Amino acid sequence: MQRLDINESDMNIIVSQEIEQVCPGFVGAAVEAQVVNTPFCAPLWDEIHEWEERFRRDLTTESLKSLSGIAATRAVYKKCGKDPSRYRPASEQLIRRMLQGKELYQIDTLVDLVNLASIAFGYSIGGFDADKIVGDTLTLGVGREGEPYEGIGRGMLNIAGLPVYRDAQGGVGTPTSDNERTKMTLGTTHLLVLINGYDGDEQRVRQNAEFIQQLVRKYCQSDGGSYHVYR
Repeated sequence: MQRLDINESDMNIIVSQEIEQVCPGFVGAAVEAQVVNTPFCAPLWDEIHEWEERFRRDLTTESLKSLSGIAATRAVYKKCGKDPSRYRPASEQLIRRMLQGKELYQIDTLVDLVNLASIAFGYSIGGFDADKIVGDTLTLGVGREGEPYEGIGRGMLNIAGLPVYRDAQGGVGTPTSDNERTKMTLGTTHLLVLINGYDGDEQRVRQNAEFIQQLVRKYCQSDGGSYHVYR
């Protein structure tokens, strides 16, 4: 069990033994930044469309499952007792939607930005309004039977067998869906993004974190904040 202190927030992130047992090589990264959110950002969507074209050229709905971040997350789901074809990791959901010729949902700049960061690297990423997190600790564990959890736009979600971050009140994020309670809105100014590297590729996790910093600098009137790796 390891603990990370995130600069400027005094928040701790703990990776539980439950996760260490099913994924001993897990590497995560937490990006934190002060931001300004907006309803829509055209240049950001230009980037998203560039990735859509690339994926439609290079991937299929079957081959995307072999991308390292997605394959590793699916493997952890199975080890935890969850069917990854029924509860798909968010990164897989997003890329599949592109490959099926469907537009990604446009929500707001922060949500769209986190979605781009997820599809670009294949990791399921949690984006949170840090000011809505209860307490000073987030613990990455495994969902339990009957544990209450309201997924964003999904209603009550059965998270038994899903990796889940919990704060002092309960679950806030899984690789399938984040929680309504801590979701980002147009009023969000304190961003926390958690990158889940179940493939253990620290270099790629760091690159993903730096990519997020670049995006918030370009599109969210931010200095990019800071990031830290945790295991």
